[in-house]
Amino acid sequence: MPHRTMGTIELRGLAAHIRGGVVIQSVDRAVRVLTALQGSRRMALSELAAALGLPASTVHGIVKTLVGHGMVVQERGSSRYMLGPRVLLLGNVYLDTLELRSRTAPWAGELARRTGFAVRTGVLLVDEVVIIHHEPRPDGSRQMPEVGIVIPAHASALGKAIAAFSAEAQKTVGEAAPLRSMTGETLTDLAALEAQWDDTAATGVASEAEEAVLGECALASPIFDAFDGVVGAIAVVVPATAWPVEAPVREALRETARAISRELGAPAWPGPRAV
Repeated sequence: MPHRTMGTIELRGLAAHIRGGVVIQSVDRAVRVLTALQGSRRMALSELAAALGLPASTVHGIVKTLVGHGMVVQERGSSRYMLGPRVLLLGNVYLDTLELRSRTAPWAGELARRTGFAVRTGVLLVDEVVIIHHEPRPDGSRQMPEVGIVIPAHASALGKAIAAFSAEAQKTVGEAAPLRSMTGETLTDLAALEAQWDDTAATGVASEAEEAVLGECALASPIFDAFDGVVGAIAVVVPATAWPVEAPVREALRETARAISRELGAPAWPGPRAV
């Protein structure tokens, strides 16, 4: 499956933040170890050392410390390591502190009922979108929970909706070029993506058709706060068999994003374009 799972807390953004300020070497290395384990799930000390470009003895000391704090555990019956239960605890605390998530939940439920589609709320983290709330389709079918899933911003309607109103997001995505292709439909041409950002800024709605996952399409609208900043986006997830959607679905999405933004104190919707 092309989506990554955040493991309930994304660590790569923290590493980038640390490197952007004063680097505390030991903290930076610990975050790099956690990030490597997030991407590979299970790794031996030698694999971690090779991935990080550090001596095995150094990595061993870092891992031993992380194990002591429950951030890393050794896989039973092997010499490989993986993320520990405290990462889950930190992720849950993070989600519980998000005002956007608590504000979105009731509106997402109503949007799912109005449209018949699943609804996602996401926030941008570096050049990816993290799903912080998931409202399943209201048809009673068995569905996997999606909170914590991570999708490349350029390949998701959520990411496009946010980037259309964030110069920083556009810069970050642009610096990631060449953009990764998730499916044969993924838009990887930066100029074409910029044209979509312009269209989204004008309409308040972004779209993607099977760019991240085959068989899945989406529409998304941005959410703003009291400072006129884009803080996330909300999307309806549409099966390819039901794409394109009718105008009432698009309007219901816009109304929902506008209502959530109003609750967060946004003076207008949509907010100002990225400059």
